[in-house]
Amino acid sequence: MTLNLDFVRSQFPAFASPVLSRHAFFENAGGSYPCQQVVDRLHRFYLDRKVQPYGPYPGAQAGGAEMDEARERLAAMMGVAREEVSFGPSTSANTYVLAQAVRVWLRGQGAAIIVTDQDHEANSGVWRRLAEEGIEVREWKIDPATGSLDPAALPGLMADGRVRMMAFPHCSNVIAEINDVAAICAIARAHAVRTVVDGVSYAPHGFPDIPSLGCDVYLFSAYKTYGPHQGIMVLRADWGMELPGQAHVFNHATLYKRHTPAGPDHAQVAACAGMADYVDALAAAHGIAGDAVARNRGVHDLMRAAEVAVIAPLLDYLAGRNDLRLLGPRDATRRAPTVAVELDRAAEPVSEALGREGIACWAGDFYAVRPLAALGIDRDKGVLRLSATHYTSAEDVRRLIAALDRVL
Repeated sequence: MTLNLDFVRSQFPAFASPVLSRHAFFENAGGSYPCQQVVDRLHRFYLDRKVQPYGPYPGAQAGGAEMDEARERLAAMMGVAREEVSFGPSTSANTYVLAQAVRVWLRGQGAAIIVTDQDHEANSGVWRRLAEEGIEVREWKIDPATGSLDPAALPGLMADGRVRMMAFPHCSNVIAEINDVAAICAIARAHAVRTVVDGVSYAPHGFPDIPSLGCDVYLFSAYKTYGPHQGIMVLRADWGMELPGQAHVFNHATLYKRHTPAGPDHAQVAACAGMADYVDALAAAHGIAGDAVARNRGVHDLMRAAEVAVIAPLLDYLAGRNDLRLLGPRDATRRAPTVAVELDRAAEPVSEALGREGIACWAGDFYAVRPLAALGIDRDKGVLRLSATHYTSAEDVRRLIAALDRVL
């Protein structure tokens, strides 16, 4: 089965925008285009539901019902209970709140945690600061040549039985190699270690099937998965209820409120149901049947196959140049279509020149300061990042390659 790109692009208003459609869009890792279903739901909420939800009158009832629908349908897609899905203002904020709960959970126990130097700072810095409480922080280091994490190193890091939690990415936002989350979590479970997975850079390429991954927490950002600017945290119930609550004390009995200290953005939470609408629309258009999990798996596989095919020519082109360094695997099947390169010059002026050539992309450190440092890349020099997703066309990639030829 092949992804119907015409159908896909018809679901995104940006491709008809007189502003956005002028450029081939390769800044998807910074934030994807929203699908029409999300735009429609957000617009409708602001028109006739923008009141305090759940109140005893029609607008409030409709607003609350749509917020509940978002949680229920996303949970069904990912194979988890509705109570295990929490919304927050961003993934960085959700991770910060979770870290405060872990800080109390581990205080005074002589415990250790594991972090990586492959992560975005949101899933690294907050955990490293737990050292302030006397919690030992151990680092699972990447290979400085390839950027890869070797799971064989984990049993040694966990051998003394003091490690209680580890945080790692599904894939890095600059290296992009897809880590084997299921295998890593299996190693952690064998050592009674809880797992926190940053899925921000992977979820845009297919929503996760959480039970198959086996993690305790999975975090991602709705604004990178075709939705509004919300952070979504899947926190499995057994650990979520064990961790000290971080919200109003009278909300601690409800898991999706227990670790959400601020009131949610009602309209954006409700609009997240549009992401489930989009997955179902893709499934229906491609004849993918079954329950919500099966439809999600089928759409995930469609997206990934399309991305592997569309990004391979770019990877081949970059590998053939001697004036840059491709970060992460050359094999498109082993990575997300987020392609970062170290150039023989500062990256920011190159992204600006590409903008003038009709290519939307960016350059910098992308808050991935630790992986760049581990790879020996000067933060001031930065990397050029060219990120695609399933709606990226082969013509977009051809335009990009031609523009790179002219600029480089």
